[in-house]
Amino acid sequence: MALFDRLKEGLSRSRATMNEIFYMGGQVDDAFWEDLEDTLVMADMGAEVAFSVTDDLREQAARENLTRADQIRDALATRIAGEFTPRKWDPFDYLPSCVLFVGINGAGKTTTVGKLAKVAHDQGTKCLIGGADTFRAAAIEQLEIWAQRSGIPMVTRKRGSDPASVCFEVLEQAENTGAQLVLIDTAGRLHTSADLMSELGKVVRVTRKRANMPVKVILVVDATTGQNGLSQAKEFNDALDLDGLIITKLDGTAKGGIAVAISHELKLPILRIGVGEAIEDLQRFNANDFARALVGAGEGN
Repeated sequence: MALFDRLKEGLSRSRATMNEIFYMGGQVDDAFWEDLEDTLVMADMGAEVAFSVTDDLREQAARENLTRADQIRDALATRIAGEFTPRKWDPFDYLPSCVLFVGINGAGKTTTVGKLAKVAHDQGTKCLIGGADTFRAAAIEQLEIWAQRSGIPMVTRKRGSDPASVCFEVLEQAENTGAQLVLIDTAGRLHTSADLMSELGKVVRVTRKRANMPVKVILVVDATTGQNGLSQAKEFNDALDLDGLIITKLDGTAKGGIAVAISHELKLPILRIGVGEAIEDLQRFNANDFARALVGAGEGN
């Protein structure tokens, strides 16, 4: 299955919500614009984005004499794509690079690290995995499985060890072995816990101080958490000054618009999105493809 087809399949639940306003190419009237605005809000894009997109499209429809709902679909996709903060760099491409993955428990950090390491390794990049989630034994075991399966070295310590010391050791080994891509999994943190966020801040500071390569902090967000995901992202960004986002589990929600809301609100680029369980389903983010798949642009009614 082609990547765009996998993306469309992964966003099918979100697209079903969007499709309701485009059925049978109904007339573009006041009721249509109200429905569009409501639909965007219900898709978790947020009121600000919903109102701005609807107002702009309404002006465009009047200017270009767009009278049917189906004529609006392509314009909607283009307008939504424009709400995403553009990606100026990609820490998985611009090497050497060290990436710290942060987020709450269950967001998919460990799986994301494993998949990205596997892809990079298969492309010939010398990788090193760091298991700095020393509070959850299952996380270390899960990473070890990925590392063994892919033949990628991994650095960790026993459960309960200081995660900052793990990061220090990872970077030391990367320097000694010439690893070009260092991926470090950190323990899940409740964004509402000041103590835990402070500890994570220490991990980031130690890593940046020790590293002889650029260090980026990437937040992994579970799309199924909806607007709560936006709240999480704000707290993590305030505490850590994030560099980018990875949105997972988009196939498990009808509110894929949360990706738009988070990127727009925090002015952060989305680097990857997860639309399924397979490695191929962790895709490089493309704003135009995402928006087209979300609203069904180019499809019949």
